[in-house]
Amino acid sequence: MKLRSLISPLLLFFVTLTLTVSCTNPASNVQTPTSTPDAPKEVQVRLGFSAWPGWFPWQVSQDAEIFKQNNVAVDLKWFDGYLESISTLTAEQIDANSQTLGDTVSSVAGGADQVIVLTNDNSTGNDKIIVREGINSIADLKGKKVAAEEGTVDHFLLLLGMKKAGLAPTDIEFVPLETGKAATAFVGGQVDAVAVFAPFTTQALKRPGSKELFSSKDFPGAISDHLVFTRKFVDEHPEEVQKMVNSWFTTLDFIAANPAQANEIMAKRAGVTVEEYKAYADGTRIFTIEENLKSFEDGKDMTSLKFAAEEMSKFLNDVGLIKTSPDLSKLFDDRFIKAYKAQKS
Repeated sequence: MKLRSLISPLLLFFVTLTLTVSCTNPASNVQTPTSTPDAPKEVQVRLGFSAWPGWFPWQVSQDAEIFKQNNVAVDLKWFDGYLESISTLTAEQIDANSQTLGDTVSSVAGGADQVIVLTNDNSTGNDKIIVREGINSIADLKGKKVAAEEGTVDHFLLLLGMKKAGLAPTDIEFVPLETGKAATAFVGGQVDAVAVFAPFTTQALKRPGSKELFSSKDFPGAISDHLVFTRKFVDEHPEEVQKMVNSWFTTLDFIAANPAQANEIMAKRAGVTVEEYKAYADGTRIFTIEENLKSFEDGKDMTSLKFAAEEMSKFLNDVGLIKTSPDLSKLFDDRFIKAYKAQKS
């Protein structure tokens, strides 16, 4: 199994040429400037997100003008392919991204310098391994064609389930496909099983006779989702990071107070009906501020992000998805959620 390739970080330098326009006063023959110094440029946060129930609230943040309320300028970038969003953050072509803990650990192992500042949610069933008729156990996957987006969260879930059942990665015929294409290939009968996340689970289950084999519900705490920034942006613009964290919790309050409006926004972004979107509710547990604070604490089980990151690093190393264990000592920064909690107390 090859290591997922990550785009090397790019250092982008911009040079601004300022032209001073002057005119000559005929009486004094003295040149006087007609322009004034440029005002400080507004800092814009380039935030990436993709198809996942725990990240669709960002669309609510934009459409309900919550970013504006919190005085933060956001360039919200939608990615059809989740892996592309990860690579774009790694290349520092965006400032922040919505991504899982496992994928962030993998990116850091590949040389990226990133910081997790917020836990959006835990997957509690919206990541699924879906199989065709006739496959009734994980052991039945042996020798079968299984599609997933290589190196991403659902590939990780697939390998977790296989390991628990005593299967090695080489026991299946792995078919690496972007998540949407993987679901399409499964529905078209090109593969026997697929590892996908909502809303692609809805698409995959349209294959006659298909069913869920196992899901993230069977591995509590294994898949957590986060707001991840480049360290450079956090160091240079901590005030904007704070505004983003504040905006997230303001958005959750808005969703609680306006569920019908929020569900319409999120369902539209997901490309499903409102009723289909509501079905995802139990499969994703959105974290409260208290759960956020708890997740950043030290611990000895998967409810602790630090513990989970170390365990994930070991696992990814064991199955060959990363070659070296990364330094995770500076990965988590909880000062922004602590500051939000303090201002609300």
